[in-house]
Amino acid sequence: MTIKKTAPNFHSVKKKTKTAIVSTMLALAAITANAQQNRNISVDYNNVKGALNTQFKQCIGAGRANEGLRADWQQQLAYVKKECDFKYIRMHGLLTDDMAVYREDKNGNPEYNYQYVDALFDYLLSIDVKPFVELGFMPQQLASGSKTIFWWRGNVTPPKDYDKWEGLIRNLTQHFTERYGADEVKTWYFEVWNEPNLDGFWAGSQEEYFKLYRYAAKAIKEVNKDYKVGGPATAGAAWIPEMISFCSKNNVPIDFASTHSYGVKQGFLDEFGNSGTVLSKDPMAVSGDIINSRKEIKTSALPNLELHYTEWSASYTPADPIHDSYHEAAYILEKVKQTGDAANSMSYWVFTDIFEEAGPRFKPFHGGFGLLNTQGINKAAFHSYRLLNKLGATELVNKDKESWATKDANGGVQLLFWDFTNTHPGDTVNNQVYYTKDLPAKDKGTATVSLKNLPQGSYKLEVYKVGYRANDPYTKYLEMGEPANLTKAQAEELKKLSDGTPVSTETITIGKDGTFKKQLPLRENDVYLINIIKG
Repeated sequence: MTIKKTAPNFHSVKKKTKTAIVSTMLALAAITANAQQNRNISVDYNNVKGALNTQFKQCIGAGRANEGLRADWQQQLAYVKKECDFKYIRMHGLLTDDMAVYREDKNGNPEYNYQYVDALFDYLLSIDVKPFVELGFMPQQLASGSKTIFWWRGNVTPPKDYDKWEGLIRNLTQHFTERYGADEVKTWYFEVWNEPNLDGFWAGSQEEYFKLYRYAAKAIKEVNKDYKVGGPATAGAAWIPEMISFCSKNNVPIDFASTHSYGVKQGFLDEFGNSGTVLSKDPMAVSGDIINSRKEIKTSALPNLELHYTEWSASYTPADPIHDSYHEAAYILEKVKQTGDAANSMSYWVFTDIFEEAGPRFKPFHGGFGLLNTQGINKAAFHSYRLLNKLGATELVNKDKESWATKDANGGVQLLFWDFTNTHPGDTVNNQVYYTKDLPAKDKGTATVSLKNLPQGSYKLEVYKVGYRANDPYTKYLEMGEPANLTKAQAEELKKLSDGTPVSTETITIGKDGTFKKQLPLRENDVYLINIIKG
């Protein structure tokens, strides 16, 4: 028998393979689209995860101490405290000359003065905000050099005399103890310096920073061994292993590690507010740094140290329009959720655009760090923290990765969910170009929230929304033509547009079956809170 061997038709095989691949891709795309169009969040009222981790509101940042003496700054902080309930506040410049803390007499003897510090700290404590005390920068008459940073000229040089530095920190700590009591000061944190791994912030070496820290820690602990001191407060999640190693090997006290992270790809410092930045496409930007810092601590000689990220945001520059954009609201929630319990606090930088590192700003929306702009208008970012603060104390089991489900002691339920989509086009375009445009959000389908085992009865249902043209004053500001000075009417219009009023309110009845279902339209970077209040 003769067997005829037929050569395969490679063109036919290739065509069939290509067709199969295309069909598979289309099927996968259809599945993805269907998933986007029908996002389901299912929660059981009786399936409790535990106490809600509220590290997101442990601390908030502010520019510098002297700005805290301004009436509008204080008014804005009181408002943010009321709506978001931050427990601590951290700021630069406590020891800078505009706070009039230190000078020397004609014989070189130190003189201390805390009148401005007292006015600031008295106010903070009066509204139930505790200081996360950043010890910096160097008083001019104690400094070894003249190098400064920022418009307000914080001196960044090491002390000319470390014993005098220690004396200042000891005297300041003793003053706090006498004025506020040891029990109160025990609840504070003392952080030595800011970002000493950057030449702009520290004109010395790592070794010299460790020396600065050692003298400060000694002074604080001599006043009270239970006071909490830490560092290194670095940029870019740096120096934590080195810091812990130094302290453990030299028997130097340390109660917490601190560092910073921002979500842009290049650089760490923009002193004059004119750098170009690009939002990182890394889905674990910021949160990945925090998780890694916790791992570094766990594998160190001091595995139980607290970890505080004392600065974080999408961008490190006070001239980045992503801070003003509606995209920032979902970005904040995404990073906090990804971080989980890795940090004891994540201090968003900062609560207000009353912030003068690069000097007073000349536009009401200029890409400033703040949750509020200079006129006290709520940015979209503000609403993330406001809605987080509406969550109940008990977290419910929830498999959806972009949401929290909670219940409160009164029998109410809260479901906070969002879509985070990084729409930035990539390295070819800076944030300073991309986020200054009107950026309509694309449709992502619907989200359906299903609850079961709710107690029977009457409830009030509130739905809150943040997103494109929803509590989004920046897009309206762009539409106004970006006026350099807002009229009173314009400012009031923007405030009303972003006042956080629920988009819907109704009374609902939960029957014997204990079920609730709500479907909502979802777009890129939308944020929703469903708040079910027991009647």
